Amino acid sequence: MSTKVSIACIAFNERKVLIAHRNPTGQMGNRWEFPGGKVEEGENFEEAIIREFEEEFGVKVKVGNPVAEAQFNHKGETRDLKAFEIFVPHDGMTEKYVLTEHTEYRWAELAEIPQLNFVDSDLLIYPQVAKYLADKLPD
Repeated sequence: MSTKVSIACIAFNERKVLIAHRNPTGQMGNRWEFPGGKVEEGENFEEAIIREFEEEFGVKVKVGNPVAEAQFNHKGETRDLKAFEIFVPHDGMTEKYVLTEHTEYRWAELAEIPQLNFVDSDLLIYPQVAKYLADKLPD
């Protein structure tokens, strides 16, 4: 059986990153995460990211470069997690995103993430996400 793949969508707004708070149900309920989900059969990463973001936030995003990757176990199965930079059409503040899987979202400082109740798999890619942003930013 092939390894299942999940994707994380990393949207930056200057020095902040978009995070979302999951609905209270399920194993990782009530925790913060980088938005994303599972890659479905027959989808490539870009198609999965566009579909997931449209389903969960109601907006169409553009997909950028790979940012990070890790492996984690979920219910005894090994999964690959691939993170990509995405570009949202707006910041979701004036015009709100339409949430289906989350109770709220916000733009967070990267330094806040380790202090939040963040999902385990996303904490695995956090150092790579922080390095990616640091490399992008002017000093």
